[in-house]
Amino acid sequence: MSKDNHTVSEFLLLGFPQMIGINAVILFLLILIIYIMTLILNSMIIVLVSTRPQLHSPMYFFLQQLSINEIVLLTIIIPNMLRVIWLEGATISITGCVAQSYLYVAFACSECHLLAVMSYDRYLAICNPLRYSTIMNINLQHSLVIYCWVFGFLVTQITLHFMFQLQFCGSNVIDHFFCDLGPFIELSCSSTYALQLDIFIFSVLVIVIPFILVVISYICVFTTILGITSKTGRKKTFSTCSSHLSVVTMYYGTLTTIYLVPASGDSLTINKVIALLYIVVTPLFNPIIYSLKNQEMRVIMGKLLSIK
Repeated sequence: MSKDNHTVSEFLLLGFPQMIGINAVILFLLILIIYIMTLILNSMIIVLVSTRPQLHSPMYFFLQQLSINEIVLLTIIIPNMLRVIWLEGATISITGCVAQSYLYVAFACSECHLLAVMSYDRYLAICNPLRYSTIMNINLQHSLVIYCWVFGFLVTQITLHFMFQLQFCGSNVIDHFFCDLGPFIELSCSSTYALQLDIFIFSVLVIVIPFILVVISYICVFTTILGITSKTGRKKTFSTCSSHLSVVTMYYGTLTTIYLVPASGDSLTINKVIALLYIVVTPLFNPIIYSLKNQEMRVIMGKLLSIK
């Protein structure tokens, strides 16, 4: 843990050092329960969209892809996080740390673009309803999804290359519950300029541009909705995109907060709590929001669970 000049072969993830004893057990059980519930709910969406003909539409197809992404993203982080919490700190190899960071960033990138694609889908459905089925055909759906999945892994290849170039010869302590890029870079005793520049460009491509597309799509959507003379028509039209808007707001809200909170001093704990909400809690709310706000999904899940 000292700053001695020695080659680091593994890192120590501290997790939540304030949570010890019974508090650590409670946190462990809480995250485990949330993880299991999230897996079940997102798996239900995947199965329902695949098996129910009334859900065979572009909106639900993209929702299914989002659920798949959420399951994989959670599984990259949470199992090892539970180990860190249970052991009140655990080691991870440099290769394992780089792999976790790479996969996390790649799937987070895919999620950002999937949310943008879903916004575009709502824009077409509401602003161009007569041409919607022609434009958003099966070929375009598959092309957009392939783009979302492939783009994340391709652009992060450069980041992965620079990460493997880093050298570590001082402290090996990461004050986090997973190998986040920020704390990982701070431990390097070699130049990180190229990697930080790559991350900046990557952030623009992955976060800023998709967010701008989401904002533009919903400006067009809201303009169209406000132009509907019938109050019932406005309400019905807005209900088709309200669930996605809620998910986007929650996703980018926590992401922006993590970016704005400086990762130093006492704010490290705040950053970890916000990251915990972003990584663990948000994926649980996504299927709940879509189930509660979407009438078709609510009816089907109600029948599935025998809820009258």
